[in-house]
Amino acid sequence: MSGAVHGALYGTMVIGVVLTATAWGTWFERKLAARMQSRLGPTMVGRSGLLQPIADLLKLVQKEDIVPENADASLFHLAPLFTVFFALVAAAVLPLSPGAPAAELDIGVLFVLAMGALSVVPVWMAGWASNNKYALLGAMRAVAQGIAYEVPLVLAALVPVILSGSMGLSSIVRYQGEHHWIAVWPIVPGLPAFLLFLFGMLAEANRIPFDIPEAESELVAGVTTEYTGMKFGFFYLAEYLHTLIGSAVAASLFLGGWDGPIAPGPHWMALKVFLLFTLIYWIRWSFLRFRADQLMAICWKWLVPLGLVLVMVAAFLKTGAAGGGIE
Repeated sequence: MSGAVHGALYGTMVIGVVLTATAWGTWFERKLAARMQSRLGPTMVGRSGLLQPIADLLKLVQKEDIVPENADASLFHLAPLFTVFFALVAAAVLPLSPGAPAAELDIGVLFVLAMGALSVVPVWMAGWASNNKYALLGAMRAVAQGIAYEVPLVLAALVPVILSGSMGLSSIVRYQGEHHWIAVWPIVPGLPAFLLFLFGMLAEANRIPFDIPEAESELVAGVTTEYTGMKFGFFYLAEYLHTLIGSAVAASLFLGGWDGPIAPGPHWMALKVFLLFTLIYWIRWSFLRFRADQLMAICWKWLVPLGLVLVMVAAFLKTGAAGGGIE
């Protein structure tokens, strides 16, 4: 079998696994939220509601596709597709296991961050094309938030890049494995950088407490106000894809990826992604959203300066200024 065919089959498998995990991630979130709030969550479709994602899909595809009269039809139709595309394409470079034929990009970290940053483009397209003031305000908030929180997100990702001397995700995972299997290492600046990356990822995925672009008490449903049926479902899917793939990137950059204390392999990656996924939704159902002004103040007054300090500390350690370095 040729390398191209092998890579295509692997890519198809990864997309299938990611989409399947995302679908049942919606079920997991509902059950987790119900548990935290003394409710039952999905129970009616399948055992313990396990078939609820399939029921949701069937419901969405039967809904009428409505396009507002004065909307920009071409952009209105393209925006949901692009938002899923930019969320999904980052999975191409995820190092799931030592021997997986993922795209070994020397600039894998840059690629992932770039795809995450581009995710605000279809959101803006949707808000503009909808010809709806609530959608447009939501899109403007999303762009402002995306630009702001991309800065601390990049600064946090630079810490493992500087320490490992590589922008390849697989190389960073291997470097962590050579030094310590649970690699928010060294603790300073590793642990603060991990927390900073987590906050930036929550903001990029529009997850509470950073979901101002979709604040339903102010903007109805934000950019999705005019969307119905499966087009609305694509936006919903993209948020979960962002969360899942962002968790995988965080696990690769800070938690050692596929590496573990016993028998390194994809099972460790899956476990770390699941724990991060659970943490994100525990945060979502535990805290209230910030106001728009609070959101920006936290970013520019606290997270960006912290990110700059962490990058300087990482560079200081790497150059060997602190007792001969960390090699």
